[in-house]
Amino acid sequence: MTQKYEVIIGLEIHAQLLTDTKIFCRCKNKYGVEANSLVCPVCLGLPGTLPVLNQKCVEYAVKMGLATGCSIAHFSRFARKNYFYPDLTKGYQISQYDEPLCTNGSVLIHVDGNEKRIRITRIHLEEDAGKSIHNSGEITDTLVDYNRCGVPLIEIVSEPDMRSPEEAYAYLTKLKQILEYLEICDCNMEEGSLRCDANISLRPFGQEKFGTKTEMKNMNSFKGVEHALKFEIQRQMKILDEGKQVIQQTLLWDETLCVAKPMRTKEKSDDYRYFPEPDLVPLKIDYNMIDQIQKTLPELPDDKFNRFINQYQLREYDAKVLTADRKIADYFENIVKITSDPILTSKWIQSETLRAIKEQNTDIENLGIPVKRMGELLNMLKNNVITVVVGKEVFNKMLKSIDSPDQIVAKGNLCQDNDSEGLEAIIKETIAENPDELEKYRSGKKALFGFFMGQVMKKTKGKASPDILSSLLKIFLEKLE
Repeated sequence: MTQKYEVIIGLEIHAQLLTDTKIFCRCKNKYGVEANSLVCPVCLGLPGTLPVLNQKCVEYAVKMGLATGCSIAHFSRFARKNYFYPDLTKGYQISQYDEPLCTNGSVLIHVDGNEKRIRITRIHLEEDAGKSIHNSGEITDTLVDYNRCGVPLIEIVSEPDMRSPEEAYAYLTKLKQILEYLEICDCNMEEGSLRCDANISLRPFGQEKFGTKTEMKNMNSFKGVEHALKFEIQRQMKILDEGKQVIQQTLLWDETLCVAKPMRTKEKSDDYRYFPEPDLVPLKIDYNMIDQIQKTLPELPDDKFNRFINQYQLREYDAKVLTADRKIADYFENIVKITSDPILTSKWIQSETLRAIKEQNTDIENLGIPVKRMGELLNMLKNNVITVVVGKEVFNKMLKSIDSPDQIVAKGNLCQDNDSEGLEAIIKETIAENPDELEKYRSGKKALFGFFMGQVMKKTKGKASPDILSSLLKIFLEKLE
C-alpha cells in the first residue's frame, strides 16, 4: 500500500453457531424475538446455577477446525474472562484461553491473481454477551437485551499474515464461505452472527519488530472492514510521518461518518484475570469422535472449485462464481444432470438466476424457479425450440408464474420461427426502412450488421432463428439491386 511502511493485519472473527439452544443452557438460540424473552437463571448468571456444555457446539467447532486444517486438541479447557460491562451479567465470560480446542490451521486466499496462505492461530468456543441498546427512539438511557447471553460462538484468530485491506477482505470472505458450506453459521454481519475485529500496525520496510497495534471494532459489513482498515492505515501512517508514536488502543468504526473513534486503551490478557472455569470439567475428545465428524464434512470450497474446472471444463472465473455459494453450486450440478450442458447452464445461472436473486434480495431456495423448471427451460434453448431473447422473456415470466416453460411458450406463441419466406419479407421491409444505414454498411461499416439483426428481431418479437436470420440477412445486405 505504501513503499515506506509495511502493513500488518490480523483478524479475530466471531461466528455465531446455528445450534437450537445456547452453549451452556437449554434456552433457544434465536434472533429477532422480544427482548429478554429467551433467558434463564443459567445464562443470566444467577447465584447457584451451573453451566452444562452443549455437545453440538463442540461438534461444530471441530468441523470448522478440520475444514481449516487445524489440529484438534484431545484435551482442552474452558476459562473465565473477567471484565465488567452492563451486558455481561456474571461479570465474566466463559471462553477458552491457554488450552483452546483447535490450533495451527490455515486457509488459501487469492488477491490480484496471487495465491497466499493465511495461518490460523486458534479456534475456540465461548459464550456471547448481551446487547446494549443506546438512545433507542425517545429513550435516552442505555437498555440491555440479555437474549444473546450464552449464545454459542467460535472465535477464529489469525496470525498477523495479512499485508493489505484487500487480503483481509479475501480472508474474511473465505472464512464466511467455509462456515456457510459447513452450515454452522448464517454469517449475517448485520444481525451480528458474524463479527470481525482487526488488529493493525505499521512498521518500516525491513524492520522485523512489529509496530504498536490498534484494534478496530464495530465493522458491520465486509466492505466496512476494508474501509475501516484503509482509514486506520492512513491514520497511523500520518502519525509515524510526523515522528509521533501510535497509541495502543481500541477504536470503534463509525460506518456513517467513515471514521474511527477511540473507545478505550487496549487491554492485555493479564487485565482479564483468566483462570480455569471451575464449574466445567476439561473437554476431552477422542479420535473416534474426530473421525466421525470428519466423515460429515461436505466437499469444501477449494475442492469444489477445482472439480468444477476439471469435470465441467469451466473457466476459473465461472467456477469461482458458481462455488462461492454452496446452494448455487448444488443448483448448478442438479440442472446439469437434466441438460448435460454445463457451459449453457453456467452461463444462464450467472446472467439470469444471480441477477434475479440480487434484484429480489432473496436466495436460490426462495427465488421460485426450482431445478426441474430451469432444466426444462435450458433444454428448450439447447434444442432450438426458443431463441435466447425469448428464453429471457420466459425466465422472467417463470419468476411470477408457476407455469412450466412449455406452458408459457405455448400460451405466448413464442416458439422459434424458422419460416425462411416470412423472414425474407421482414428483412426486405427492414432494409427498405433504413436506407442510410444500408448505404453505410455497403460502404464498409460492417458493424451495422448487428443493427439490422436487432431491428429484424424486434419485428419478430425475438422469435426468429438467429442462424437462419443471420444467413438470410447477409445475402440481402450484400445483394445489389
